[in-house]
Amino acid sequence: TTVSTATSGGDFEKVGSVNQLEQTGQILNEELANGKALVIQDPTNAKKLIAVNPTCPHAGCAVTWESDQQKFLCPCHDSEFSSDGKVLEGPATEPLASYEVKVEGDSILVKTT
Repeated sequence: TTVSTATSGGDFEKVGSVNQLEQTGQILNEELANGKALVIQDPTNAKKLIAVNPTCPHAGCAVTWESDQQKFLCPCHDSEFSSDGKVLEGPATEPLASYEVKVEGDSILVKTT
C-alpha cells in the first residue's frame, strides 16, 4: 500500500522567502509536488501576492513576469496574461492556473492543488 499521495494533496509548500521576492520581484519554484509555481507581488496591491503555474496553456512553454509591462509573457508564441493569469492576447485561450498563496514569517507558501 502507498500512503505517500495522501499527505501531498492540499498541502502548502514553501516556494521562497519574502526577502527573496522583494529582491528579485518574482520567485519561480519548479520543484513542487504538483508542478511549478511563479509568485509575484500584485502590481495593484503590494501587500497581496499572486501565484500561478508558469506553464502556458497553449503549447507548454514557460511564461515570464515582465514587471515593467505588468503582465506575463510567453516567449514561444507571444501570448500575454494579466497579473491574475487571465488571457490578454492569444494564441492561448485558457488562463494560467492560479494557486492559493500565503505568507508565514519570511516564508512564502503555495498550495498547488
